[in-house]
Amino acid sequence: MRVLVLGAGVVGTATAWYLHQAGFQVTVVERQTGAGLETSFANGGQISVSHAEPWANPHAILQLLKWAGKEDAPLLVRPRMDLELFRWGLRFLRECTPGRTRENIHAIVNLALYSRQQLQALRQTLGPDFGAAYDCLEKGILHIYTNPKEYQEAVEAAKLMQEFGLDRKPVDADACVELEPSLADARPMLVGGDYTASDESGDAHRFTQALAARAEAAGVKFHYATPITDLRIQDGKVTGVFIETDQGQDVLEADACVVALGSYSAPFLRPHGLHIPVYPAKGYSATLNLVPDTCAPTVSLTDDGHKIVFSRLGHRLRVAGTAEFNGFNLDLNEVRCKALIEHTHTLFPKLEFQGEPQFWCGLRPATPSNLPLIGPSRLPGLWLNTGHGTLGWTMACGSAASLASLMQGQRPSPLFPFL
Repeated sequence: MRVLVLGAGVVGTATAWYLHQAGFQVTVVERQTGAGLETSFANGGQISVSHAEPWANPHAILQLLKWAGKEDAPLLVRPRMDLELFRWGLRFLRECTPGRTRENIHAIVNLALYSRQQLQALRQTLGPDFGAAYDCLEKGILHIYTNPKEYQEAVEAAKLMQEFGLDRKPVDADACVELEPSLADARPMLVGGDYTASDESGDAHRFTQALAARAEAAGVKFHYATPITDLRIQDGKVTGVFIETDQGQDVLEADACVVALGSYSAPFLRPHGLHIPVYPAKGYSATLNLVPDTCAPTVSLTDDGHKIVFSRLGHRLRVAGTAEFNGFNLDLNEVRCKALIEHTHTLFPKLEFQGEPQFWCGLRPATPSNLPLIGPSRLPGLWLNTGHGTLGWTMACGSAASLASLMQGQRPSPLFPFL
């Protein structure tokens, strides 16, 4: 069976790998010149099952009101005449009830745990050099809190995640510094934290490129620098895509297509009557080239109050976070970039880095529930693997393995509301 995977980000590339391993004949089509060059390029770097609490929760509305109008707010919604954002927002509000939040956390934890298992199995299959290629660290993720109320809410969330099988354990402020000594100067600010020892970190871009190289060597075909203009539909079934080439428009034929286009999945599908609830949430990051032996974290950290994460990637530190709802705008906002560096210096005043920070932003494909869309669409021959929001790197391998099972007519392992 010939399958086209549309998109070579971390989700699309993982999808190509697992489909090929399942026996499909796979071709990947990507508009960029290589794999992992858009949303997967400089994200937070965390394999964070512990980040399973969705944005839509009972506390979200008050937080949004508190942050309204603040240019450096962790979550910023820019007012705009945007019908898609309005529809997305209404669905988001419906997901904020305690019952829906609990159901969504359960589903996210199940898929994320399965995905982490798949990633670990993949490393065993591909050998120790593969993990080193993307600066894999298995030192867990520590969430830190500076607000007592937010810490108590996190303790309750941790209890719920423990019910669902995740080893997210509350720790006091002193334990936070024991786990990550570089937090010593920030100790007076800390009220507590929670630690998930089984979580990981690593460079999603390097992972994607390394996996694409392994997939290509195994027989997967990659068409880079190839914009996709539309689906090819014959007799009501998707039979391929139209692409742009140096010679003009061409067709790539297939028995099935998988849409893994991130935030661009929604506008790509809309002309065909498929309205999926995926909207771009712009995230920012700064990559710092560290001075040798500087006081920088090695355990991956999440500052929940500021929605900022810190991941050690070899000699680099990735500082990432915040969300800005501003359509498909990819302009770097200086205020939000500056806030990342200022908060880094607040937590780690002795940290030193060389040169200028490398700022970046990317469009996370967010759904109102934070649950990705995985499975068959209403169009025969068309499958979806998109809408992973902030957890694309975390869920990539599990989503891809699940889709491969579905496309073989098998039931996927995790308990998850597949399409």
